[in-house]
Amino acid sequence: MARRKLIYEGKAKILYEGPEPGTFVQYFKDDATAGNGAKKEVIEGKGVLNNRLSEFFMIGLGNIGIPTHFIRRLNMREQLIRQVEIIPLEIIVRNFAAGSMAKRLGMEEGAPLPRPIVEFSYKDDKLGDPLVPEEYIIAFGWASQQDMDDIVSMALRVNDFMSGVMYGVGIKLIDFKIEVGRIWDNEFPRLVVADEISPDCCRLWDVETGQKLDKDVFRQDLGNLADAYTEVARRLGVLPSNVTHRPKPTLIN
Repeated sequence: MARRKLIYEGKAKILYEGPEPGTFVQYFKDDATAGNGAKKEVIEGKGVLNNRLSEFFMIGLGNIGIPTHFIRRLNMREQLIRQVEIIPLEIIVRNFAAGSMAKRLGMEEGAPLPRPIVEFSYKDDKLGDPLVPEEYIIAFGWASQQDMDDIVSMALRVNDFMSGVMYGVGIKLIDFKIEVGRIWDNEFPRLVVADEISPDCCRLWDVETGQKLDKDVFRQDLGNLADAYTEVARRLGVLPSNVTHRPKPTLIN
């Protein structure tokens, strides 16, 4: 097998040159990090779960008319995706106070917000991904005013979809973050959801017990991260119903 050309390696994924022009192969690693890489660990099976869960959500978004970079899952750890020009922002949608928002505003963790709140952070690990207002984004040319209007609308539609899907399996969507990129059709850019959607970039709490089923399990040493992600996948039907928590999950093809 020919050695593939590595395009980019991040904390949780690797991008390789794709088999066709304008495509990449996205590989999901087992690495777990927190605090911008200050805490690191290899969680066996995590990449397999995130690959399958991200596929589930990307297909679901496509089915309701939200464009994504996803083309198809290739195997247990890899997806074929479209090459996109990533806008250097993390788009955060919050339904309940948690994490940095709760700390900044002195709010109780889990307090419901009056409406979904969309925030933006500048993607730069060295700077700690600082929050930025729309004024900065437009002034520095990262995105236009029309882009921002479209991004907020897209993020809220993703929130509606994700919240409904999660609540249907007894999970409360506290918050999540997405990335958005541009695909160029000749001279016309089109915005699409990119990167991934998985428990790595969401806060997910059990509706009844408040048990955390996301990366906070790793951040706060609350238990086995693979068990938490496996539970999310099982509830969503990604895993067979008779599968219990296991480091090496068996997934449906």
